[in-house]
Amino acid sequence: MKLRDYQIEIATEACDRLVRLGIVYLAMEVRTGKTLTALETAKLYGAKRVLFTTKKKAISSIESDYKELGYQYELVVVNNESMHKVEGDFDLVISDEHHRVGGAFPKPNKVAKYMKDRFAGVPMIFLSGTPTPEGYSQIYHQFWVSSFTPFSKWSNFYKWAKDFVDIYQVDYGYGKTNRYERARKYLIDPIVSPYFIYYSQKQSGFVSEVNETVLYCPMSKMVDDMIVKLKRDRVLQGKDELVLADTPVKLMSKVHQLCSGTIKFESGNAMTVDKSKAYFIANRFAGVKIAIFYKFKQELECLKSVYGEKLTDDIDEFNSDPNKCIALQIVSGREGISLAAATYLVYYNIDFSALSYWQSRDRLTTMQRATNDVFWVFSEGGIEEKVYKTVLDKKDYTLNKFERDYV
Repeated sequence: MKLRDYQIEIATEACDRLVRLGIVYLAMEVRTGKTLTALETAKLYGAKRVLFTTKKKAISSIESDYKELGYQYELVVVNNESMHKVEGDFDLVISDEHHRVGGAFPKPNKVAKYMKDRFAGVPMIFLSGTPTPEGYSQIYHQFWVSSFTPFSKWSNFYKWAKDFVDIYQVDYGYGKTNRYERARKYLIDPIVSPYFIYYSQKQSGFVSEVNETVLYCPMSKMVDDMIVKLKRDRVLQGKDELVLADTPVKLMSKVHQLCSGTIKFESGNAMTVDKSKAYFIANRFAGVKIAIFYKFKQELECLKSVYGEKLTDDIDEFNSDPNKCIALQIVSGREGISLAAATYLVYYNIDFSALSYWQSRDRLTTMQRATNDVFWVFSEGGIEEKVYKTVLDKKDYTLNKFERDYV
């Protein structure tokens, strides 16, 4: 493995900023080599012991890149949730998909709190192709985790928001609540821009083309009847289980589940009521190595019941076995992993998030593969197509949209 010229150039610039500022943020688009660039930056920085935090499914890939490049510093790679188990001191921390670590607001998440306390005074490299997917209010805690934050004057988000956010209130029926997502980008950019290095696929010499095909799967009459009854009565009563849709949010979730053939009960148990989609995918892509994105946990169980031993949810097993297909939950699988070993990407279901759509469909892209074939499997007349048209327009599918479409 050899780094590309632009990756070495970015690493050199990143090292300089790391020395001067204590933080550098590599905002490099998917498949441009954030990981390789960060590892090279650590070498140029002269780090002796480096902590690389990421998602569990990406660990083996990062360790493989590190070994293949032959770096001499010690590298410890852990998933974010296991960061508290790490022992010893580090002279550099690399935080992968950092918007997931520090992007929460108005309060920081548990991982961000731990990172701030545990690695006080340690220089940091942040990585993300989408640093602020839900708006610039996500900036504050991403830098807050570091002792070198440019926002040290503001000790918490609420104080920061008074200067950098247009705060407004919404009445949800139980009192007014402050909303903080309208950050003033024009005020924030001049402060954080020295820390960021942006790099696009186009700059790196390739632009991926995604060919999308929508396929329609007829579901059983039982599923259609259950949806009609649930919308009318807001409840489905079985012999031992109950499905309750007594709020619009619950109704939206239950309809979403049923359109792909599964349902979760009030007890917490779940079951498959129709395997049509799983059989449709297995037959349509028979003999083809595919990656499947699903939404709900029970959908994975449904797929496993149809595919048997031919399906895995382990990325290493998928990459090493030419006869294995893989199924991943769309939110956990949309970042930090490559599905380039797959011939096609197939969606069993769709997420309401526009971010999930735009990030997940790029998982096949590599420098050597500029064209990706993506297939969406929608139930005939189901909610999925309405969601698809919304996220395609870079908007989330919200409760208001659901009520307009279904209620």
